[in-house]
Amino acid sequence: MYRPFLDYLEQSLFQRFDLQSRSIPAGLESQVSDRGRNPAIIQSWCYQCSEFRKIRYTYIDAGASAQILNSVIYPSHHYDLPLLGIDFLSFGQVKNLIVMDFQPLFQDDAYLSKYIYPLKGLHDRYPDLAQDLEMKFYDANQYFSKYLLFAKTDAATVKTRVFEAFKDYLNLYWQILENATPLTDPGDIQRVVKAQKDYDQYSADRDPASGLFSSYFGHTWAERFLFEFLFEDAMPLSVAAQ
Repeated sequence: MYRPFLDYLEQSLFQRFDLQSRSIPAGLESQVSDRGRNPAIIQSWCYQCSEFRKIRYTYIDAGASAQILNSVIYPSHHYDLPLLGIDFLSFGQVKNLIVMDFQPLFQDDAYLSKYIYPLKGLHDRYPDLAQDLEMKFYDANQYFSKYLLFAKTDAATVKTRVFEAFKDYLNLYWQILENATPLTDPGDIQRVVKAQKDYDQYSADRDPASGLFSSYFGHTWAERFLFEFLFEDAMPLSVAAQ
């Protein structure tokens, strides 16, 4: 279901940026599971360029049982831009959840005005994809903007409205990057370094997808995938406690 989204994302990235492959730890690039009703294949890709220190995206294809596209784009530490977060999940065609946002690193008014307010026009264009759903695992006021797309919808809407919104959000993100001025002050850069690390820790501690990964690919593989690839700057709580 989300292959056209993945293809568009790749095409958009390769057209605009001088991408270099970024290594994925051995054994985490892909995996196959026959635990579920349908065989599940997970594949991941990772790149970097001068503007983005990490571009990662993952696709899970479990046939009619599940189709999932997840991506986070981390700007270089010389930019204080929000992260671009994408999470599209479909289970059995009838349960489709879409999440897409410019994920703010900071919540002060100047930052939100600069990077988040430009999203308002797009958000207003897709009111049907901005449903007031409850966030069960995350604080909606932390690392999310008030202009995120967050909706449960049907398969036909995914192929039309969601795909259009996806392209619009991506293109606006590229525009904001084009207009951004790289940071030069070491203190400002370190502030971004810390904020991105904090984002990884916060996300790894709460990500509900770890249970899904475990069910398909086993607990050991899922833990490695979470902490060595998805959120590599995070530490497992047991390690952090020590």
